[in-house]
Amino acid sequence: MTDKENESHINTQLVHAGERQSLNQVTPVATPIYSTATFTYESMEEIDQVFSGEKAGYIYTRYGNPTIAGLEEAVRTIEGGATACAYATGMAALHAALLACDLKPGSVVVASQDLYGATTALLNNIFGAFGVKTIFLDFSNLELLKRTVKENRPQVLVAETISNPLLKICDIEACGEIASEYSARLVVDNTFASPYLCQPLKHGADLVVHSATKYLSGHADAMGGVVVSRDEMDKGALVSVMKLAGGVLGVWEAHEIMRGIKTLGLRIERQCSNAQRLAAALSKHELVGRVYYPDAATDNAARLLRQPFLCALVSIELTENTRAAAFSFMDSLKLCVRSTSLGDVFTSVLHPATASHRDLLPARRRELGIADGLIRISVGIEDVADVLADIEQALKVAHKVE
Repeated sequence: MTDKENESHINTQLVHAGERQSLNQVTPVATPIYSTATFTYESMEEIDQVFSGEKAGYIYTRYGNPTIAGLEEAVRTIEGGATACAYATGMAALHAALLACDLKPGSVVVASQDLYGATTALLNNIFGAFGVKTIFLDFSNLELLKRTVKENRPQVLVAETISNPLLKICDIEACGEIASEYSARLVVDNTFASPYLCQPLKHGADLVVHSATKYLSGHADAMGGVVVSRDEMDKGALVSVMKLAGGVLGVWEAHEIMRGIKTLGLRIERQCSNAQRLAAALSKHELVGRVYYPDAATDNAARLLRQPFLCALVSIELTENTRAAAFSFMDSLKLCVRSTSLGDVFTSVLHPATASHRDLLPARRRELGIADGLIRISVGIEDVADVLADIEQALKVAHKVE
């Protein structure tokens, strides 16, 4: 504060004291939280240069912020992309990625039938209302996929690295080749795998989307989304959507997610190890009708995922494959948390039929293999013996076993 400012009225000092301090070339070892809506410069000429892009800098946090830029650079780096843009949620990120592919009335999207329910709704209800047609099909049937793409010439293919909730591994390389052959772009939701297990851009994807709320953050305390593109030319479109649609990530959330990323490898390795042990135990359990977990022997797993790890989620169908049994099981859990998210340090459970895929008609859920007794388990970093014991006691309650 200058001598002149020291002479100011207390109300003026309250507003300005301590603000706009120069760092004098000091570099913080951790990215600070730049909790400011706007930025100012020494002159209008500088502001004009920053607005025009002649000079690097920040003007308004809706347009960009150093804290958020730090997160974007972190995710860009670990995904191996050319550019990245962060958003308020994973759905906002997916929306932006699709818009960056220049969808317009009359455009066609070919999407995996095994998608998060909200992704399906976004394509049908939002893009569909503006004349974008979406064709859903089984991406594991590559012959059908290629024939459909050839006949319909879509602009975009949409898939998930590991599907929600049946945990199928998409052959990203084959899908990328099909997309490229017919001048389409492949958008891959990599949330379930995280960049630690898979980097889809290296296998043929054009844009990768994350719900950063999940594994990137990992602590159930921040929401966010990120899009990473292999092409620097996508930056303008991605930033434009952020500016105009306003799905801007908060700086506090960006800081929390960036901090979470630092332990992603440690968490994922423990979670995957726990999940593999849990899947093996439950596959032999008399009160579990079926276990869904990726098969390490498949070609897709070997080519796409960081070995020896597969997935940090396990989905199970109860022997009594009903909604009532599923609810009873989930209500009886004492350690595992009933949660509508995943990827956190604690083990959580979700009932897809009433949560992630609630908006699908029951008949459609059955077609996709999402039974009323299906439960998705996001495995945490606890001691796996404690997690298994909790699940086993809840299974007995659900099946009325003494």
